[in-house]
Amino acid sequence: MEARRKGASEGLRSIPRATGGIARLACARLREVGKDVPAVLAEVGARPEQVNDDAIQLEVPKQIRILKLAAEELKDGLLGFHLARNFDLREIGLVYYVIASSECLVDALLNGKRYCTMMNEGIRIDVRLDDRNLAIALDYVDVDRQSDRHQIEFWLVTVVRICRQVTDTRLAPRHLRIRHRHDEMPAEFRSFFGCDIEFGATSDEIIFPATVASLPSVGRDNYLNDLLQRYAEAALADRPQPRDPLRSAVERVLPQLLPHAKASASSVARQLGMSTRTLSRRLGGEGVAFTEILEEIRAALARRYLAERDLPVSEIAWLLGYREVSSFTNAFKRWSGMTPRQFRVTGTKESGPAGRQRVSRV
Repeated sequence: MEARRKGASEGLRSIPRATGGIARLACARLREVGKDVPAVLAEVGARPEQVNDDAIQLEVPKQIRILKLAAEELKDGLLGFHLARNFDLREIGLVYYVIASSECLVDALLNGKRYCTMMNEGIRIDVRLDDRNLAIALDYVDVDRQSDRHQIEFWLVTVVRICRQVTDTRLAPRHLRIRHRHDEMPAEFRSFFGCDIEFGATSDEIIFPATVASLPSVGRDNYLNDLLQRYAEAALADRPQPRDPLRSAVERVLPQLLPHAKASASSVARQLGMSTRTLSRRLGGEGVAFTEILEEIRAALARRYLAERDLPVSEIAWLLGYREVSSFTNAFKRWSGMTPRQFRVTGTKESGPAGRQRVSRV
């Protein structure tokens, strides 16, 4: 809960980042049993600050090697599985809060997929839904899959835990495929996943029945929605009053829909209990179009987020609902005449100390 208490007062910069998170968990486990963590890190050419500070990049191959060495030190052949069973899911960072405020399971998974795609994470998620199956495939980016077993087991457990938490059920996959082999079926695997497990498969994939895709998010965590709403209010506070009532309502809804990539007129109309045609007609009566409001909200929030020097540009693009960083960059140039990075250098000098600059995700 500490991250949440800090987040309430410090904003988005206080939310943990996912970079190197699994290695941090492994090192914490090593410390608990009195192992020499710096020696383990030195063996893979990593520095303690790369594990202790989530602002510093830790390459995926190094993280894989750290997990392998930690497993050997701990004599734990299922280290990735064990680490994933107990950690606080909020530690995966901003993506958790978007997932936790999604409307249903498939929306949550698609948000995770979009995040990993845009942030260039070490692992990519693909989500496929047909009449029979909801399939969640995991794949590495520029990393030899054969070099790893602990990290992929960590993510398989984590994805299943997220699905269970979002739906508040003990969801069991229909089938689980894992590319590496085990000498024998670990009893803990069968107990946790509750399904048949195929080792030595051609893919790393969790397969649920298609019917679970529409399960609603139970006990939705609106922490991020509330935080983004406060950002929007601050970003728009200097505009003249009074405001048109429907426009104000649209502006209250949009910040919550943007991170879910659902900031469309139809989604806003549904949130406000009216048809898309009615929304368009009533906004026209107030002398404004929906696209104008959307552009204004995005532009104001972009400037506000860029003042948070800990937020990478790619993460800002994701929060604003873009599917590609280039789309955000082009839009921001249209709004301000400069790229987001140029604006961060020249346009936010008066906003205080620069803080730590994030690096690309791994």
